Amino acid sequence: MASLKLTNLRKSFGTTPVLHGIDLELASGEMLVIVGASGCGKSTLLRLVAGLEEPTAGAIELDGKNVANLDPAQRDIAMVFQNYALYPHMSVFDNMAYALKIRGLSKQDIATRVQETADMLGLGPLLARKPRQLSGGQRQRVAMGRAIVRHPKLFLFDEPLSNLDATLRVSMRAEIKRLQRRMAVTSLYVTHDQVEAMTLGDRLLVLHQGRAVQLATPMEVFERPANIYVAGFIGAPAMNFLPGALSHGGTAVTLDIGPVIPFADGKRPEPDGMKLTIGIRPEHVVANPAGLELQVDLLEPLGSETVIIGRLSDGTMLSVKLPKAEAPAERMNVGFPPAQLHVFDAATGLRLDPG
Repeated sequence: MASLKLTNLRKSFGTTPVLHGIDLELASGEMLVIVGASGCGKSTLLRLVAGLEEPTAGAIELDGKNVANLDPAQRDIAMVFQNYALYPHMSVFDNMAYALKIRGLSKQDIATRVQETADMLGLGPLLARKPRQLSGGQRQRVAMGRAIVRHPKLFLFDEPLSNLDATLRVSMRAEIKRLQRRMAVTSLYVTHDQVEAMTLGDRLLVLHQGRAVQLATPMEVFERPANIYVAGFIGAPAMNFLPGALSHGGTAVTLDIGPVIPFADGKRPEPDGMKLTIGIRPEHVVANPAGLELQVDLLEPLGSETVIIGRLSDGTMLSVKLPKAEAPAERMNVGFPPAQLHVFDAATGLRLDPG
């Protein structure tokens, strides 16, 4: 187990900055999941830690030692890639044993480590097969086994499940979480899948255009997003946003479309008239006969629930998630419970909390 600390980590390709001063610390045994839109710098951050890219500036400390200038082989870090990166001409055993042979371990030690890891991953009967004889899920298990068998200080996962089908992703996700907890290896996990992010990580790091915009537990990111970007990125369907202005001495918001909604969590200290963006998740919008009329454009049945996509009278698009039995055909009236509102400064996009 090892701790990881990144200080002012920056990366530019030519004159184009990709990462703008990332600072974070991982405790020994912690799993941090990195999420963000394509091109935000997730994989670049992972490659910097692995040593596959050189930082433009900043420090990468593993157990207090700056490894930013060390070769990948000297960092004692194992990486699991999206495309498995297995040697096609080698058996499963040889793929898993290769790094141990390079280190000069004895044949007996290699055989013991590979067999223990293979049994842990259910690969025992497959050790003599070549990668082409394996399913996608089995190949990913081999890739994980090749990393585990080295007993590294740090695991790096670069979207390891993105090539698997939906059912297999669920089982592999559970397997990764079980193994990481069992081995207590400090881990960085990059994904674009929100379910993976919410279920695997002890904490989430949300990147946006090369900047860390929130670092917190999964539930804190979901329940208290730091800004409009995070609020719209985390959650499916995405959070709804409605324009409004602070009113009634900071105790309420007056939506541009009309209703005045009191804040359930307290008064904002900013002046009345300040432009706000109000967020509410689709699952928190409720049917309310006295509420705003929503013209239904699309119904998306999901079994036990239905996602409704429609338009308010001013043209604002709104998503609603309701139990299947409550789904309307053409129109419905909706309300926004005060306790479920997220309040953001319309100018900066930052969350506004009570003063």
